[in-house]
Amino acid sequence: QVQLVESGGGSVQAGGSLRLSCVASGNTNRRYCMGWFRQAPGKQREGVARINSDGFAIYADAVKGRFTNSKDSAKNTLYLDMNSLKPEDTAVYYCAATVAPVARPCPRVDQPERFNYWGQGTRVTVSS
Repeated sequence: QVQLVESGGGSVQAGGSLRLSCVASGNTNRRYCMGWFRQAPGKQREGVARINSDGFAIYADAVKGRFTNSKDSAKNTLYLDMNSLKPEDTAVYYCAATVAPVARPCPRVDQPERFNYWGQGTRVTVSS
């Protein structure tokens, strides 16, 4: 089991930037698929990025070119750098994980139901 804690959310104006962090603890010795998701008020949760166990990230079209994932393995921390933020990026952002399947790809970014471990979320508000 792994525990995830997000931080770094806040309020910014359109065009601004934020960096979200996701710190993992617990059984971090296994290989995990990681994901960033968000949920805006009144909307369903949607995928932002999927990171496989080798660190390769795939981004949702809505954030491609603006958001970048990175990781610091020594700190068990995942980062999401969000640039050129838009009001429509306003949401609670979640970090999620699931044990990497053997000989199969990680869940897609549009498959949040396949991620078993979730953080508590961090709120991002972008004003126009």
